[in-house]
Amino acid sequence: MPELPEVESIVRGLRTSLVGRTITSAEVRWARAVDRPSVQGLVDGVTGGTVTGVSRRAKFIVIALGDAHLLVHLRMAGRLLLCRSAAIELVQDPYVRAAFHLDDGSVLLFRDVRKFGRLYLVQDPSEVVGALGPEPLADGFTPAVLRNCMTRRRQIKPLLLDQHVVAGLGNIYVDEALWKARLHPLRRADTLNDDDIRRLHAAVRSVLTRAINDGGTTLRDYRDCEGEVGQHQYALAVYGRAGEACPRCGGAIERIVVGQRGTHICARCQH
Repeated sequence: MPELPEVESIVRGLRTSLVGRTITSAEVRWARAVDRPSVQGLVDGVTGGTVTGVSRRAKFIVIALGDAHLLVHLRMAGRLLLCRSAAIELVQDPYVRAAFHLDDGSVLLFRDVRKFGRLYLVQDPSEVVGALGPEPLADGFTPAVLRNCMTRRRQIKPLLLDQHVVAGLGNIYVDEALWKARLHPLRRADTLNDDDIRRLHAAVRSVLTRAINDGGTTLRDYRDCEGEVGQHQYALAVYGRAGEACPRCGGAIERIVVGQRGTHICARCQH
């Protein structure tokens, strides 16, 4: 699933090309891709709209169209691709669930092999994303804010994956941040001391920033809006590296299950 760095990479790519463009027509090829208001309501609502901004909230892409907002959640394997023309793949690709034609001849495609991704057209984005937790890269996300998130009697990893606690984190970057902070994912969050919190806060922001700079992580499905793969998979310290040596202490990286999620740790240096 694309996580915060992948979605941010897509948003940055789209922002340079979409702002100022007008959607001249839209088509939805799989009705259940539209969460709200309806297929016809979404098509009518976006047609004629001019893009005034492209932003991110957690794992949602937010495309501002004047008073309306088109939100895209890619879920497991969705892609948002900008084609410079209505190429043959637009016509023939069976996995394109929606297409938005722009006034410069380009087409924004919502492609989703597994059909988990969703489109939302709303006046106020908070209708969809209002209950999500704080953004971990926002200026206001301080160690004190993270401390308030970590007061519950839950294991650290499932708590960090809870989008209502911290927005945008997923399996890859939680594993990487916990390794960087030397914290075991099974440890209970309310046992963290001030030093643990400072290390975890710094690790989360560092890991996410590096991944964004690398264009995200491509393990299988992820591509940016131009169809290019990310490069951060070559910088991962523990995720997907079971049986290899920990780059910090040389211990063996292990794969365990935490909260029904495959989890990668170094048992020697994470406590």
